[in-house]
Amino acid sequence: MPEELLINATPRETRIATVENGVVQELMIERTSRRGLVGNIYRGKVIRVLPGMQSAFVDIGIERAAFLHVADLVQKTIENDDNNQDTNSSQNENSKAQDDITKLLRPGQSILVQVIKDPMGTKGARLTANLTIASRYLVLMPSSPHIAVSQRIESTEEKQRLKALVKKLIDEPKQGFIVRTAAEGVEEEKIVADIQFLQKLWQSIELLKPQIKDTNIVHEDLSLLLRTMRDLDIGNIDRILIDSRESYLNVKEFVEQFMPELSPTLELYTGERPIFDLYSVEEEIQKALERNVQLKSGGYLVIDQTEAMTTIDVNTGAFVGHRNLEETIFKTNLEAASALARQLRLRNLGGIIIVDFIDMLEKDHKRQVLKTLEKALEKDNARYNVSEVSSLGLVEMTRKRTRESLEHLLCESCPVCNERGSIKSVETVCLEIFREILRSERAYGGQKFLVMAATKVVEILHDESSYMVAELEEFIGKPIQFKTDPLYTQEQYDVVLM
Repeated sequence: MPEELLINATPRETRIATVENGVVQELMIERTSRRGLVGNIYRGKVIRVLPGMQSAFVDIGIERAAFLHVADLVQKTIENDDNNQDTNSSQNENSKAQDDITKLLRPGQSILVQVIKDPMGTKGARLTANLTIASRYLVLMPSSPHIAVSQRIESTEEKQRLKALVKKLIDEPKQGFIVRTAAEGVEEEKIVADIQFLQKLWQSIELLKPQIKDTNIVHEDLSLLLRTMRDLDIGNIDRILIDSRESYLNVKEFVEQFMPELSPTLELYTGERPIFDLYSVEEEIQKALERNVQLKSGGYLVIDQTEAMTTIDVNTGAFVGHRNLEETIFKTNLEAASALARQLRLRNLGGIIIVDFIDMLEKDHKRQVLKTLEKALEKDNARYNVSEVSSLGLVEMTRKRTRESLEHLLCESCPVCNERGSIKSVETVCLEIFREILRSERAYGGQKFLVMAATKVVEILHDESSYMVAELEEFIGKPIQFKTDPLYTQEQYDVVLM
């Protein structure tokens, strides 16, 4: 299905929206102050080795230490402080070391690593020592001699052609390549150019390594804008609209050099209305930050993102159907399956995802809902895995997460509710104030009390709870005055003795 790419670029932020048939399907945002780290290569220093977790924490020069698991450790890339000597000794020792990270790493050791997951929430970045460098058609694996072809290329003949072609062109037996989906049908000259580009880039990194002594970056991946261009599925792109002349020229130069077939789709947007307003992207962003997602039928989804997982609850809402309850439930679940697949892309939700579909009695309905969900997820570039519908109507799935979700990127923890996701009711706050007055009276005495609180709280104390205030004044034998403060949140108040 043809897609449009809308790019809103400013010096502080780049936002890219993927639109299909006028509907926003995916949104990517990169801010200058918080550029993504995925793909960057660093010289790091091991600061702590954890044998019980078979992992280590590595300082790569950013705020929080990054995490490296033994499964992501390749011995060839490990470097000692003493003249970068290889740590390998024998094949037997190597096989044992694979099960014991203490045989591979030690605190203070220097190591070349690459970020595979950005820092998220309280978690640091995830690292690998198995380095890769991507281009348009290929991914170079400097320390692995294997050649692989993308599984998304379905033709067996094309897979064999590409694999044989790359194998013929490699002059470094220790290096390997992954042939990307974009290479399908591409002529030999372009593959040759990609291999030469990647090999020269790796040579420059090799030359740079000895010059960097402390924890520092060795290679920085492309910006979000150019990375998106590099990874585009050209066959599906109908138009690329960019609202910044500087960004347009940068993209044009990049495309003409590496992807000339994409040039006709590039357009500089010069309209008066902001490009994201014109296509209602701003409205979609606001909706994507809300908890509820309305369905056309009248049903709705409730999406809750937690530290451990994301839960999605399906409800019929105002949809009452036309035939019977089972049919109403089935139609709501079908619509929800398509809608939630889009929400996963739009909100960039990853990790463990639990979908609570409305309970269905017929097995055929369950199969059709699951099939609809899987078909809707086919458009998603992120790797995912979907389980069967359980007896409770739950579907467990996972979706690969390499960057922050939209909510975590655009929002911060609520200072009012202290990250609970809710605040105390006005009635609860009023009763707390009464208890605090009694506590202060017993402890300190005083002539009268002044209560400072939010406007809404004071209004209730003057109106619905006025009889309770009168009873309290009579009980303590002292007057109580109230004063509103517009800067106070609903939970905030002060009881002052006068």
